[in-house]
Amino acid sequence: MKIAVTSSGATLDAPVDPRFGRAAWFVVVEVATGAFTVHDNTQNLNAAQGAGIQTAETVSRLGVEVVITGHCGPKAFRALQVAGIQAVTGATGTVREAIERFQKGEVKQATSADVEGHWA
Repeated sequence: MKIAVTSSGATLDAPVDPRFGRAAWFVVVEVATGAFTVHDNTQNLNAAQGAGIQTAETVSRLGVEVVITGHCGPKAFRALQVAGIQAVTGATGTVREAIERFQKGEVKQATSADVEGHWA
């Protein structure tokens, strides 16, 4: 299973970025092996509009099954749902801590967006 975590930096010890669509980075972890890759999200971070939808398309192309983030707006949430990607919101701490909480079952799948559109 591949998990993408929104990140403020390019490491597992970077803080979780609270934004989904405008996250600075995504750390994608293969849970079975612990291997990870880092993906720059600058193109969507600076997008005038549609950042959430474009970011959902990006993580879908990466083969991600779960996205862990601080917050997710309505358009991005719908785009993730359509792609079959589970969204987990409310994440805090480091990327590593967010993944550990997910693996321990300490977080729940979001059932809806948790912020209004164009939240910054």
